[in-house]
Amino acid sequence: AAFLCFVASRSRGAYTALAVMEVVITALFFLLYFLKLDKKMSWLFWPLADIFNSVIAALFLLVVCLFAVIIKTNNGTLAGGVFGLVLLVLSVVDAVLLFQKISLDGPRGRNTPAK
Repeated sequence: AAFLCFVASRSRGAYTALAVMEVVITALFFLLYFLKLDKKMSWLFWPLADIFNSVIAALFLLVVCLFAVIIKTNNGTLAGGVFGLVLLVLSVVDAVLLFQKISLDGPRGRNTPAK
């Protein structure tokens, strides 16, 4: 939604570029999990990579969307900034929930007994 608002309002390239980057990265993670490629590439701890993605996205969104809301060159930029701030909150919630779900010191694998 933020991407569409930034594009429709013809706002600065940084706003649109960040929105496109987040859509692409999120789509790649979705595709990765949907095609179960995370099981085939077990050398990387994918939930931790997802947490890093959420934290970095939250930092970028914080800076860019605050600028969009503060500067508000037009209503589309303001709406994109507000949608971006909502996405910021969702990214932080995603990172916190994923961090609570994983355990770095516990066993990894499918055949480990439940605690």
